[in-house]
Amino acid sequence: MKEVLRTTDPLTLVRAMDLLGSEGIVSFEFDRHMSVLEGSIGILPRRLMVADRDHFMASAILRDNGIG
Repeated sequence: MKEVLRTTDPLTLVRAMDLLGSEGIVSFEFDRHMSVLEGSIGILPRRLMVADRDHFMASAILRDNGIG
């Protein structure tokens, strides 16, 4: 697994996951439940991960759409 995006904005994360999914790339959100530790104030970033083989294409898709 490789990271393609790190953000504190949940809408950006959802948009990125939708873009990747529409291209057939499966992505996983890491650190979603870290808000329990931070007190739900949204300061800890969430990471979007993809399989190693999809990293290059996922990065290109996000970059072409102005994300990341």
